[in-house]
Amino acid sequence: MTEQVRVRFAPSPTGALHIGGLRTALYNYLFAKKYNGSMILRIEDTDQARYVKGAEEYIIESLTWAGILPDEGPGTGGEYGPYHQSKRKDTYARYARQLVEKGHAYYAFDTSDELDAMRERLKEAKASSLHYNAITRMQMKNSLTLSAEEVQKRVDSGEPYVIRFKVPLKEDVRINDMIRGWVVVHTSALDDKILLKSDGMPTYHLANVVDDHLMKITHVIRGEEWLPSAPLHVLLHRALGWESTTPRFAHLPLLLKPDGNGKLSKRDGDKHGFPVFPLDGDFPDQKGKTEHLKGFREAGYLPEAFVNFLALLGWNPGTEQELFSMQELIEDFSIERINKSGAKFDIEKARWFNQQYIKKMTPAELAKFLAKELEDEGIDYATETLNEICELMRERIEFPHELWTEGEFFFKSPDTFDQQVVKKKWNEQAVEILDAYKSRITDVSELTDEQAKETLGNLLEEKGVKPGQVMQILRLAITGKSGGPDLMKIIEILGTHEVVSRIHYAIENIPVKQSNQ
Repeated sequence: MTEQVRVRFAPSPTGALHIGGLRTALYNYLFAKKYNGSMILRIEDTDQARYVKGAEEYIIESLTWAGILPDEGPGTGGEYGPYHQSKRKDTYARYARQLVEKGHAYYAFDTSDELDAMRERLKEAKASSLHYNAITRMQMKNSLTLSAEEVQKRVDSGEPYVIRFKVPLKEDVRINDMIRGWVVVHTSALDDKILLKSDGMPTYHLANVVDDHLMKITHVIRGEEWLPSAPLHVLLHRALGWESTTPRFAHLPLLLKPDGNGKLSKRDGDKHGFPVFPLDGDFPDQKGKTEHLKGFREAGYLPEAFVNFLALLGWNPGTEQELFSMQELIEDFSIERINKSGAKFDIEKARWFNQQYIKKMTPAELAKFLAKELEDEGIDYATETLNEICELMRERIEFPHELWTEGEFFFKSPDTFDQQVVKKKWNEQAVEILDAYKSRITDVSELTDEQAKETLGNLLEEKGVKPGQVMQILRLAITGKSGGPDLMKIIEILGTHEVVSRIHYAIENIPVKQSNQ
């Protein structure tokens, strides 16, 4: 690719960033970096009525957590700013007037009541469209039906107006989408969209086209919900004299519910118990009531695993490889390998990715997570011990916080015991074996896993007892659980004194009679 690639991620600060939006940002980032280009973060905040305090900060924090770092944008700067559309109001107004002067747009003075009346007339006439378009505009109150003098008089008097785009008649608009191929739309299917609202703020359509041109955007990679707007954007580029620099379009497939039936929503996450946002956050719902949104970060997902998972929701590398670093994603990414159809969301796959990345971490890296939990609990620890625990637990966990939730027994002696094991296997013979084992290891100052195993094996052989009859009750006495990592390694990490103490406590506090209940 010979041109200098420039892409943009342009969210609106109207609430939390959905992971579908973060995937859009990721694909823009991967594409830009693959071709040594630039990614711009642009805040599309022209809809002030829907602006939500804290949403912009949430967006930026989400991108930062995922390692998607824009080259230009708020807080980063760049020669094409400002990067908030609310700060570019005069620029949009200038281009809107230019479109009017060239005959590609017009002033419309219709009131809400008059627009409602138009729609009612069209309903009664059973019209195929109820929109303000090439047919209905000549029946309305605008600068196409009023004299120039009347228009100027209304403008000078301060009468509210909007500026609408004048869609050309009887024309095919052709778009070569990088994912979907050729898309052809006849202008009879388009309506005269508002470009500049009565408060002087631009609509999305005008603002994004003007900004894409002025910021020299070469490729627009966005969600498929914007595909119906693409013909209008192509026409706007042409009307403004920018046809030769119109960006290439790529409209991404939807993220679908786990069953594939419809777009993934917060409700689906609530129903199935998984997050659909990158970070936790508190934002107003449609009724204005604050609700808490659950994020992948707080659920324990590693950013690298999350990005890997997200990249493969809609993009296929064409190989069997599943685990990708960010650099490998950049090298292998291609727009052409993005699927046209929607991608089903699979939270089990997300958990699998997280587990794979945890397995790749060193014990020292994992120990940082466990150390934080211990500090919160006010528990002292030795760094060497944490590393040993993390090495042992690494293969068994899906989330870093499970080092604590699943390995709490390393730091706290159990005072409750799995009752299913107690009922099935806790009997006089069990107590006898545990007591004998305790006696044999009591005087061993530094008990290794091999010594622990050998001592137990010798004891069982003498007693004529199979390991399966004893191993689970020994684990129960030491950890309180029915399962877990290598028991002999647990014994080594805990040390002789602690193991002996725990076995003694279990014998004294678990009634043998429970085995007969």
